[in-house]
Amino acid sequence: MTGNGKASASDSGKRLTATIATSARRLRAAIPFACLWLAVPATAQQAVDPELRDLIPDEAVADPAGWAGTTPAPAPAPASSVSSAPAAPGGSTPVIVLPEVELRPDSPLAQLPELDLVWPDGEADLALPRFASLEPEPDLAETLAEAVAELPQPARKRRGGGNATPAEHRAAHYRLAYPGAADTFPERSEFEARFRSLSTLESLSGKEQDNAGQVAVRASADRELLVRLLRIYGYYQGEVVQTVAGILPGGTEAAVRVRFDVTPGPRFRFGTIELGDLAGTGADYPGLRKSFAIVPGDPLHADAVPTETGHLATALGESGYPFARLGEPSLLVDHRREEGDLALPVTTGGKYRFGKVTSSLPRYLSGRHLARIARFRPGDLWQTRQVDDLRKAILATGLVSSVTVTPHEVAPPVPGLPGIADIGVTIAKAPQRTIAGAIGYDTGEGFRVEASWEHRNLLPPEGLVRVRGVAGTNEQLAGVTFRRNNFGGRDRVLTVDLYANNANLTAYAARKVAFSATFERLTTLLFQKPWTWSLGFEAEASEEREGILNGVQSERTRYVTVAVPLRGALDYSDSLLDPRKGWRAALRASPEMALSQGQQAPYVRVQFDASAYQPVSDALVLAGRVRLGAMPGTDIDRIAPSRRFYAGGGASIRGYGYELVGPTRTDPATGKAIFTGGRSLYEFSLEARVKTGLFGGALSVVPFLDAGGADSAAFPRFADMRLGAGLGLRYQTGFGPIRIDLGTPLGRREGESRIGVYVALGQAF
Repeated sequence: MTGNGKASASDSGKRLTATIATSARRLRAAIPFACLWLAVPATAQQAVDPELRDLIPDEAVADPAGWAGTTPAPAPAPASSVSSAPAAPGGSTPVIVLPEVELRPDSPLAQLPELDLVWPDGEADLALPRFASLEPEPDLAETLAEAVAELPQPARKRRGGGNATPAEHRAAHYRLAYPGAADTFPERSEFEARFRSLSTLESLSGKEQDNAGQVAVRASADRELLVRLLRIYGYYQGEVVQTVAGILPGGTEAAVRVRFDVTPGPRFRFGTIELGDLAGTGADYPGLRKSFAIVPGDPLHADAVPTETGHLATALGESGYPFARLGEPSLLVDHRREEGDLALPVTTGGKYRFGKVTSSLPRYLSGRHLARIARFRPGDLWQTRQVDDLRKAILATGLVSSVTVTPHEVAPPVPGLPGIADIGVTIAKAPQRTIAGAIGYDTGEGFRVEASWEHRNLLPPEGLVRVRGVAGTNEQLAGVTFRRNNFGGRDRVLTVDLYANNANLTAYAARKVAFSATFERLTTLLFQKPWTWSLGFEAEASEEREGILNGVQSERTRYVTVAVPLRGALDYSDSLLDPRKGWRAALRASPEMALSQGQQAPYVRVQFDASAYQPVSDALVLAGRVRLGAMPGTDIDRIAPSRRFYAGGGASIRGYGYELVGPTRTDPATGKAIFTGGRSLYEFSLEARVKTGLFGGALSVVPFLDAGGADSAAFPRFADMRLGAGLGLRYQTGFGPIRIDLGTPLGRREGESRIGVYVALGQAF
């Protein structure tokens, strides 16, 4: 290459660097290829375009690789564009500042070289060919028209400006439709009721129904709910199509309505069922398998799985398998077979019998005492319900705050023989002492203050000691009571009571010292029993007189009375404190011997009580009661006044004072009448217990009518029957109803109160 050629190439390279400084990197990328051209023979070089050869700098020819790694110096910028800022670190290249250019959207677009595209000018150049509109599909149009027509109509406002009822609002929100599937969906009613209870659209108020966004969001959630419910009922290929529409019903207000088209599809069925090692229970297997009432081919209902799992767990516990364990069930759905294969891990753990009962606090409640409470005996086949019953009975003692009952293996099962499992009872003590008091006033009995202290386990096990006292206008009492619960068996109670009492009532007055002992089988709030009984012994010494009328009182007489009371009762009512159906009956017979003024007087005190309850509706119960008493064997003067029959009061004839209904006699000295009590008794009551719905359904009103009296004859003659009527209130609590009754005597006589008020816990009978 000649010198002129080199000079020309160098000048061309400098000019290229100055004009396309921003393209230096691309040029460096191209130089190695150009340098390769230099390395080819001269003949090949001559074939290259001379113009390209002129662009190659001399430095690149001399050292191609070194020149490719250098950074070309930029061309000098105009003086006005060079900043005085310091040079970049490591070099002296000045910083180039571009001149500020104002950008205007309406500036003409500069012509670009070699760009021949013609820009459109006006609407004429933008005219596009118009395509013909597609005709709607007839089937689709008919389907849309039918869907819109079947959407529920918007809720209309009632005349007078009142809004629609909540039921109408719900009806206006959505509708469930079953196109072509209504007859193949037998669970439809149950399905819809379940959907309504869970639907978010169902909970919308009337004001929210015009909010399209709110309704649409809730409609999407309800669609997913419908799909889940279909799967619960075994319709795994079911489909739900959701339609949301906003329509103007002739006015300016819009109503948003939703339609769900439900297509259940085929109902899947249970396929194979695996129940772990249940088949290893041998002779027990048929009964245990029957308790899990799902077999292959049954309709696939997801709710049946947990229900039958619970039935199987109960059956295992009742059949002697205390260590049985059931895992989480799994369901594998096969859409090809339209079946679901169920696998329930079952580990039976072996069959056992009851061993002995042990206690974590043997000095407090021993294992021997707990075994007496239990309804099972060692050697009986294990039953979980018997274990639960023992736990409840221990809690019912009131001596423990928590109970945990755990089986412990003593002897493992062997082929053909069950194992032995002891019952370990872990208990925590509850507070054992109680101090109680009450202050009250009654127009008939005056002021009354009562206090008591008790220790419920002073003499273990369950040996209660109570000290009590009463100080009142008409009564004073001091006494001590010993009581042992679960004595000799479950719910059997031994009670020993010693007290001194002074009562100065309108019907009679008595000062006495008494001792009583009773052994009985009780019914309780936790364990209401159909059959109860009691037998006892009573002995008392007293000084008593008959009642006062018009300020006249008789002289006191000394009595010593010994009695052996017996009682039996049947209770087939549904509640101890608030019965609504059923009946009760009780008979009490007490052979007694009275000693007064040197004479013995044997007699028998008999009393029969019965009551019945009949529900008329959910809000009304009719209740009736009868009480009959008789005391044959001796004259009334030989019987202590406090042991005679009297009527009147809150548990007798309401409207009258306590024990102020009965026979009287005339004192020959004064001509005044004196209450004498009677040897027979008759009472009848009828009341209607009506729920008002107030206070969450806790308040009831009870109109009542009572009748009865006492008679001086040994058996009732119904000669002087008195009537009382009134109205009561009942407020239901968690432990029974609180009773307030207001009664008035019908045919009121001189000296009788107009109104009687009675407050107590539980129904009157």
